[in-house]
Amino acid sequence: MLSSRIMDSRIDRPVIGLPANSHRVGRHAFQGVGEKYIVAVQTAVDGFPVILPAATEPLSPEETLQQVDGILLTGSYSNIEPHRYGGAPSEEGTLHDPQRDASTLPLARGAVAMGVPLLGICRGFQEMNVAFGGSLHQAVHQVDGHMDHRESKEAALEVQYGPAHQVRLAQDGMLAAILDGAREIEVNSLHGQGVDRLGKELVVEARAPDGLVEAFSVGGAVGFAIAVQWHPEWRVIENPQSMALFKAFGDACREYSARRRRL
Repeated sequence: MLSSRIMDSRIDRPVIGLPANSHRVGRHAFQGVGEKYIVAVQTAVDGFPVILPAATEPLSPEETLQQVDGILLTGSYSNIEPHRYGGAPSEEGTLHDPQRDASTLPLARGAVAMGVPLLGICRGFQEMNVAFGGSLHQAVHQVDGHMDHRESKEAALEVQYGPAHQVRLAQDGMLAAILDGAREIEVNSLHGQGVDRLGKELVVEARAPDGLVEAFSVGGAVGFAIAVQWHPEWRVIENPQSMALFKAFGDACREYSARRRRL
């Protein structure tokens, strides 16, 4: 009976892998994912969320991808280690997560190669850029011509995740199509890093008013592969554009799952 229920759930709801963040609580190592991403997968995607460990010895991307119907690369407080993209050493006190880097960068490349639907958010957006050979500004607000994209840490969460600026969508782009041909949308902004050099094969889908890349897709990908710098998972049910993005991701995951069952 139990195995039958699991199989029914597996058929009806796509399994979405969420790579974990590694951190310490006291002397103990922990791994986890922000609850808002799990909620978004359950409500907006109608998917079955599974946390993927950022193991000290990373799991094989191929083995991991065989277990899921989609990958959601989430945001995190940590930054990608700059040696991953040839950057200068980080400022003292910068939070890094080398275990996550070691897991997600090959996972992103593997997902695209295998056609597994892939959605990147914030750190996940930056991971996808680095995975495809791009580089990052470590402090966008210190770069001439760019505005401060950070949130106020002292503000209430509703303010931190509130509308911050507009992004202009690329005409005839994938993201614009998902959002019913929208030309501009208003987004939140909670990031200190940003795209410097865009990775190979990546196609700009949206830019901030200062020209910073805020969304891209993977050109030529056989499956869904889009990343955004903002946080559409925040109160996703209340935002039509966020719902449309997650629904498109979920539809791609269901289609991928159906193809796998036919093989």
